[in-house]
Amino acid sequence: MTAAIRRLPPCPMILDLFSTGRLLGLFFVTAIAELLGCYLPLLWLTGRVYASYGAVYIATALAWLAVVDGVKPLWTDYLGVGLALLGAACIGLGHRPA
Repeated sequence: MTAAIRRLPPCPMILDLFSTGRLLGLFFVTAIAELLGCYLPLLWLTGRVYASYGAVYIATALAWLAVVDGVKPLWTDYLGVGLALLGAACIGLGHRPA
């Protein structure tokens, strides 16, 4: 009778470290891309790009929540996005170059 070779499952700790490392790497690359996405328009425009970008980011995050995650936004979510976009519009329109 031959002894069956029993394969041990991979160590979950090692898999978690690889998964966590890959996830952190992806977050880092995403953060750099996001910062470049904000900084490059700043080179062409003056100062208030981040306020507009923030409002668009909030609106996009809410759309992602609805479309990808399938979570129906509440009326307060829509109100918050509207206020953020209105605030960005006020900041952008109120700026007059010297």
